[in-house]
Formats: sequence, structure tokens, C-alpha cells
Amino acid sequence: MLLVFDWGGSAVKYGLWDGAQLSHQQQFKTPSTFAALKEKMQAIQEELATYGLTGVSISAPGAVDVPARRILGISAIPYIHNFDIFTELEELFQLPLTIENDANCAGLAEVYQGVAKDKKEVLFVVVGSGVGGAVFHEGRLLKGAHLFGGEFGLMLLDGVHSLSNLGTAVAMANRYCDVQQVPRDTYSGKDVFALAEKGDVAAKLEVENFYNYLAQGLYNLQFTLDPEMIVIGGGVSALPGLAEELEKRVLSYLAKFGVKDFTPQVVPCQFRNDANLIGAAVNFQLNDLQEK
Repeated sequence: MLLVFDWGGSAVKYGLWDGAQLSHQQQFKTPSTFAALKEKMQAIQEELATYGLTGVSISAPGAVDVPARRILGISAIPYIHNFDIFTELEELFQLPLTIENDANCAGLAEVYQGVAKDKKEVLFVVVGSGVGGAVFHEGRLLKGAHLFGGEFGLMLLDGVHSLSNLGTAVAMANRYCDVQQVPRDTYSGKDVFALAEKGDVAAKLEVENFYNYLAQGLYNLQFTLDPEMIVIGGGVSALPGLAEELEKRVLSYLAKFGVKDFTPQVVPCQFRNDANLIGAAVNFQLNDLQEK
């Protein structure tokens, strides 16, 4: 039985993976120090030890440099970066350990267990407060020379603003609040979608802008890596009709430039809130196979 953790800025989720499904899922508030995080995880390990734990796998924010055995960059959990975190946790758990970036883990879950299973060329696009994701080439995670593979949100859309600046529900809500001349936390993305459904003209315009910006990003990605499938993750993936609307708009861009050779496939993710935990388990299994 594998013990899996998903480190988030506000909460740490965990559970057990038996090779096919998750169980014993719980969460706790993200501690303020690494020492407190280790103490909490060790207590969970001791609590679940009777299930015969064979390893620990973690989904973490930041750029996980596995050969260097550290997490680079910055994240909402500042104390996990720029030291040999692998060795510290291996000594803590006394079990085999893997760590991978959270967006990469979510992508692994979808490619090996979920909606993109058996696909070889896949882009997993996470749309949250920003846009991130993961790239899969020939069925393998492609992290890139500087571990920035999948950082789709940094793509410029208009020469000034990035996809993360424009193509998210958070950005849509901010624009709507600006138009209404109210503080930016007055309306959420969910509020704006609901107002658009009720006929609010300004909300309808911002929803239209949201779809167009995100579709432009997906169009650019389609012709950068030519995937078989683009999987949409993040909270917005649960929006009814999202994938169909995006696919329709990407197709319209193809038609504009006379491309008629294929139809891009845009689909919502399968695992949603469980994706990071399942992906952490998949990452452990893949590493175990490579070592053998």
C-alpha cells in the first residue's frame, strides 16, 4: 500500500493507493514550518502503518528537480525549496520516496489512469488562478531543459498580457469587477458565469472574452506540439459545456487559416480533486518500474 500526499498552499491532502484506487482520504491545514509538516506526516504514517506501507509519494508545488533532489523555484509553501528535501524525507519515512510537481502529477493521473489513457501525445492544461499543466510526448512526461515544460500560462497572447493574465475565470472576474467599478474580490468567476446566464450584458461579454482568450492559447499549443488530445483541468473544468465550447472555438481558428486536416480534441479531466494524489501514485509506480 502506497501513502500519497498532495501539498497545497492551504491544505495537505493524503490517502492510500492500492494500485487501483484511493482510500482513507483526509486532509489537514498546511503547517507553517517544515518541521511541523514532517511531524504531521510522520504521525499519519504511524497511524496507517498497519496497512503495510511500501512507499511514500508526494505531489508538490514548484519545479521538482529529481536528479538534484530538491524543489526549485517558489511556491505557496516557501519552506520546501532549495535544499535536499528527498534525503530528509527518506530519513523521516524510512521508505522509498518520490516527489513530483503537482500539475505534472495531475497530468500523469489523466494519461495513465484517466481520460487520456492510451494516448501518446497529450497536453494537460490546468486552469486555476493561472494556467499551468504538463506535456506528454510518446507517453512520457516531458519536463524540458529548465523544468518549465507545461508552464503554458507564461505564453504571450497580445504582446503584453500572458495567457494566465487573460484566459482564466479569475481574470474574467477581475475584468468584470473593474467594469462595475467595485473591488476585485466582489465577484468570483462562478458569479460572472451565473450573471451571464441571467443575461447581464457585461458578464456575457467577459465570458465571451474568457472563452476566446483560452481558445487562442489552446490553438497556439495545438500547433506547437500537435497533441492527440488536450485535457482541461482545474476548477473550471467542471463547467458544463466548457470543453465543447473551447473545441468549437479552436476549430473556428483552424478554419480561419484553412487548416482542415484534423479536429482538435479538447476534453475535461476525469479525476479533478483526486488527480494530484492519483498522479503521485502513478509517478511512484513509474519510478519503481524504471529502477527494475
